[in-house]
Amino acid sequence: MDKYIVKNGKKLRYGYTTGSCAAAAAKAATFALFYENIPREIEIDTPKGWPLKLPIAAFEKGEDWVSCGIKKDGGDDPDVTDGLIIYCKAERVSEGVTITAGAGIGIVTKPGLQVKPGEPAINPVPQAMIKNEVCKVLPKGCGVRLTISIPGGEEVAERTFNPMLGIKGGLSVIGTTGIVEPMSTAALKDTLAVQLSILAAQGHKKVILVPGNYGKNYALKSGENPELIVSYGNYLGFALEKVVEYGFKDVLLIGDIGKLIKIAAGIFDTTGKVADARSEIMTAYAAYFGVTKDVAVNLLNSVTTREALSIIEEAGIDMESFSKFIAERIVARCMWYTGKSLNIEVKIFSLNRGFLAKAYGKGENSN
Repeated sequence: MDKYIVKNGKKLRYGYTTGSCAAAAAKAATFALFYENIPREIEIDTPKGWPLKLPIAAFEKGEDWVSCGIKKDGGDDPDVTDGLIIYCKAERVSEGVTITAGAGIGIVTKPGLQVKPGEPAINPVPQAMIKNEVCKVLPKGCGVRLTISIPGGEEVAERTFNPMLGIKGGLSVIGTTGIVEPMSTAALKDTLAVQLSILAAQGHKKVILVPGNYGKNYALKSGENPELIVSYGNYLGFALEKVVEYGFKDVLLIGDIGKLIKIAAGIFDTTGKVADARSEIMTAYAAYFGVTKDVAVNLLNSVTTREALSIIEEAGIDMESFSKFIAERIVARCMWYTGKSLNIEVKIFSLNRGFLAKAYGKGENSN
């Protein structure tokens, strides 16, 4: 695919989704089945509005069936499905278009996803794409049964979020636009939303939010329920919005002070290139506690929060009081962000110091 986007000064190539591959494979197989003509490439439309012309990577023909494969191209996105061949076997039936799943396609086992439990993990948009493209070449009065498969999908799925999302036995056929945008934050947020949706569908009213592995490991060592832990990466604001939308009541936020200090200042997208004001925030809070100008200068020039905490402690500031102040600021910011609709508890720690402080805020609508 010859389309590009520039991110962080790098020219990155777009790719196409497993949904686009499945739609193209289905259209090619149907065309070859009914017209006995083997296409070298097949053209499809995508929801994004970009037409794709994809080469046929594999072809096999039987007495009443045809199988075609399309090779997945994820562009410059770090996509574990890149290079896999998505197959569709088309078979004649009396009427209609039926989509089934073969080897390498996962089965949904938990509520909260776009697909019901017990059904193959082929999302609604790819299903619509498949039917739309197949109907363009399916002769009037004829029917076709389409079996989508991804050889090797079960093994590759272990390196995806599928096991955590309750999708067993293979990969998902996904994509809302048909196009893979390299290094897309939308994909990360979609996964985060799905995780929260599943917990809500299971009836949970509490969720434990952590920035990443440090927070997760700390939560696990503290005895928290691993099923309730969700990593939000840099997108706490988005996570809190979904928590409110899905009807949760209680949030426990656990993280290293180096990450959560930004939340104390009202920064809910903690991506470094968006906002990295850790030293400035620490300096402002230390000034509130009465440090001298020389100490403030040292704090502004500090590189890590670990270094900043040492400077503050050496200046005679009580670390317990200082940490408690930060935890309370984080709670206050989160309460404001969510309109005081949640009970929010915050626990902050440092990798070299361990537990630092905790704070709690009670939502106005809580019982």
